[in-house]
Amino acid sequence: MMLRFVWAVAPALAAVLLLVPASSVYYTATGGEGCAGCHEIRASYESWSQSTHRSVSCAACHGSSFTSGPSFHAANARRLMKHTEGDVPEQVQLKGLDVVRMLERCMSCHRQEFADWQAGPHGSAFSKIFLDEKHNRQRLLMDDCLRCHGSYYDGGIRQLVTPVDTRGPWQFVDAQWANQPVIPCLTCHEMHRRGEPLHQPSQPRPRAASGESIQRPSLALFDRREQMNVAATDLPLPAMRDKDRPVRMSPDTRQALCYQCHAPLATRQVGSGDDRTGIGVHEGISCLACHEKHGETTRASCATCHPRLSNCGIDVEKMDTTFLSVQSKHNIHFVKCADCHTKGIPKKRV
Repeated sequence: MMLRFVWAVAPALAAVLLLVPASSVYYTATGGEGCAGCHEIRASYESWSQSTHRSVSCAACHGSSFTSGPSFHAANARRLMKHTEGDVPEQVQLKGLDVVRMLERCMSCHRQEFADWQAGPHGSAFSKIFLDEKHNRQRLLMDDCLRCHGSYYDGGIRQLVTPVDTRGPWQFVDAQWANQPVIPCLTCHEMHRRGEPLHQPSQPRPRAASGESIQRPSLALFDRREQMNVAATDLPLPAMRDKDRPVRMSPDTRQALCYQCHAPLATRQVGSGDDRTGIGVHEGISCLACHEKHGETTRASCATCHPRLSNCGIDVEKMDTTFLSVQSKHNIHFVKCADCHTKGIPKKRV
């Protein structure tokens, strides 16, 4: 009986053992073209083939037959069953946890950027944002929270946190999201965006010119509503106002991405909503003049532009502003000379 069973399952086992390496060899040899031959990803393949990451194989980011982890293969099996039943999505999208799993692949090449992001506020976990008792008692959680915090999450706020009220106590409906990052790399970067790969220059780079590009082609916002990325160059900068006065804005187009979440109210008044547009002594400078791209740290921001001593002869880093202490009443984004010099601004020292 046992011998008969072995002979019965042997062909199936042999087929599996041969199919796994054979499929990987096929996909490796044919590149993305081989993937697009079976998967409904022709559009994604075409954009990838012209993107900055075109030298990176599909399997390097999306996994292969040799990927460890049963959940990866279980998800593929579910997709296969749906496909055989004719349930084929009109538009292929990465699931939320697929996006989280890709972070490891991002880190393998972009180690410094990943470390900066992980240590900064954009690397915060779902638990820090959605289980914040002080915030949840003051403001009701809603689906729009996910527009910035958790744009890749597959459900609505009621599928994530319970209860949805201001009394609490709050807990996750699906605990596996508690330690996942709310703003993963793909929130602000589109991997298939058209562009040229970075190369190590054979000659030392010349000094940066004013017309040199300051952003990579991948910079794009993932729009949760449309389930697609919008390039930063296609996002508008708001025309901000300080009461009735138009505010002078930096032409840095990267800021358009910042404004999607750190946005003013419909009045476009500086300081309304979550806006931090600089006015006063800092009017007209870019967000990224002070905030580092991935870590958001501002420790060196004063020294980037300022001499150590101000026109008043005071160390700029020791002035009474929120740069020195978050308890200061002088917000570094909005501070004006007159805020401290209430009896008149002294003349500039010669």
